[in-house]
Amino acid sequence: MSSEKESPKKSEKRGLFSRWRRKNKAIEPTESAAAEVLDTQAITPTEQLSDSLQESLKDPESLEQVASPDVVAPVAVTLPVTSVEPEVPVEAPATASPPAEASASSAAEVSPPVQPTAPAEQPEPEKAKPEPHSEVLEDPSTKPEDTELAKPVEKKKRPNRFSRALSRTSAGLGAFFLGRKEISDELLEELETLLLMADVGVDVTTEIISELTDRVKRGELNDSDTLKAELHRVLLDIISPCEQALDVSGKQPFVLLVVGVNGVGKTTTIGKLAQRYQKEGHSVMLAAGDTFRAAAVEQLQVWGERNNVQVVAQHTGADSASVIYDAIESAKAKNIDVLIADTAGRLHTKSNLMEELEKVKRVMAKLDEAAPHEVLLVLDAGTGQNALNQMHEFNQAVGITGLALTKLDGTAKGGVAFALSRRFKVPLRYVGLGEGVDDLQVFRAEDYVKAVLSDVDNGL
Repeated sequence: MSSEKESPKKSEKRGLFSRWRRKNKAIEPTESAAAEVLDTQAITPTEQLSDSLQESLKDPESLEQVASPDVVAPVAVTLPVTSVEPEVPVEAPATASPPAEASASSAAEVSPPVQPTAPAEQPEPEKAKPEPHSEVLEDPSTKPEDTELAKPVEKKKRPNRFSRALSRTSAGLGAFFLGRKEISDELLEELETLLLMADVGVDVTTEIISELTDRVKRGELNDSDTLKAELHRVLLDIISPCEQALDVSGKQPFVLLVVGVNGVGKTTTIGKLAQRYQKEGHSVMLAAGDTFRAAAVEQLQVWGERNNVQVVAQHTGADSASVIYDAIESAKAKNIDVLIADTAGRLHTKSNLMEELEKVKRVMAKLDEAAPHEVLLVLDAGTGQNALNQMHEFNQAVGITGLALTKLDGTAKGGVAFALSRRFKVPLRYVGLGEGVDDLQVFRAEDYVKAVLSDVDNGL
């Protein structure tokens, strides 16, 4: 009897054990299916299950129903992987583990695509807000209002044409006043040195420093700002009387004789003047009076072709006076407004060459007693104080009535204009500020002095 009573218990235990094994087999695919659904649908693990659903998962009978092949129960796919754990972690035998294909198929059966509806009392999780790509933090330095305020500052710092050309001259004088406050004897001595280095000249420099020293002793100049303002006034007083523009109207033809030593840029200046007068509405003719230098005639003819201007020329070695004589007759016959005559470059120390230049002027006077109406001396600013000697010799020979100071952009000796103005008081008609056609500008005293004393960063 005892054996008969124990046998049903053993069979009952075996039935319970088999059900427990089936339960564990159902839990494993449930866990893998839940993990796969979580990976594919990216459901946040913060969602919570309702109380009734959690209790149903804990009930073994409900797990058996889930594991049975006849009944496919909806499983909450929002359940985290770590939330479903068996109460007794017993390792299943190796023979009981389902193959990969069976687990995949069971996972497909256990995890339906339909998600359970969340309870009404459970709040919906907040959706992640998209990053505001359009809202970019602005750098304070690049705000529109800052750039608008910075524009006028750039205009103030940007050098004009005079400042760019005289940047080398102003590198010493203009930078001298930066950061200085008190006026001392050492400061005045240093200023005197800078004026001499800029080729203002000994006489003019001594005059300027003497006047500034007297103003300092009287207490009228207290700091570097007032000293710079006073220096600006003194330089402007020296050079402003020479600001006289050339008027080519009233005479027909207006004969302009261009003279100068070798290499100062006479032919180039003539070509730029021809274009300037054409823009002003005048008809222009050129006379190739430089018959001595090789290719000088051809160079002037190239400028004539550029400006569509007629050039009167003869062969190299011809008499310069005869070429200019023919040009004046042709200009009168064709009612030309302006005739610009080139001459051979000559050293001012050679008396025989200077006498030849006097001959050219006498031949002109035979056709027109007032000719030449303007004798323009072209000076290279880089020659420094030697420009004073050139001016003296040419003035004695032909009587200079105007100056053209060229190549200011390539030298730090732009102060020679003050020495020429103080000594000769001859009008400074044009200044060469660069190699471009438009860089031959009419001289303006205020712009010139400002450029010499400019502290603008000319590297912009």
